[in-house]
Amino acid sequence: MSFLIDPPWLYANGRIAAALPEEAQKPLTVGTVAVFLVTSISLYLNLGWTRWIWRLCRAEDGRDWMLNSGVFRFDHRRPGRATHVVSAALFASYPLWLWLGWRDGRR
Repeated sequence: MSFLIDPPWLYANGRIAAALPEEAQKPLTVGTVAVFLVTSISLYLNLGWTRWIWRLCRAEDGRDWMLNSGVFRFDHRRPGRATHVVSAALFASYPLWLWLGWRDGRR
């Protein structure tokens, strides 16, 4: 999971959830956002259990994967306050991406 990949992936999951019976939509969407947030925040904080994920992605660590996704070159070793604020805002947007996909899938 990374800031580059997560929004479209959450959007797609929202579209999928919209096609399910109504009683399955809420548990799926809440569970999906929870898994994304727990995993992504754990990666950003470089928690040990995420090592296998960032290694598979050939990143230096979890924060490198979250910020750079193998594409960018943001400083992941010494991020400043602005990086943390923007990252927190991106994490806060995760439910919105899922909801946008769900909304569009209901149309």
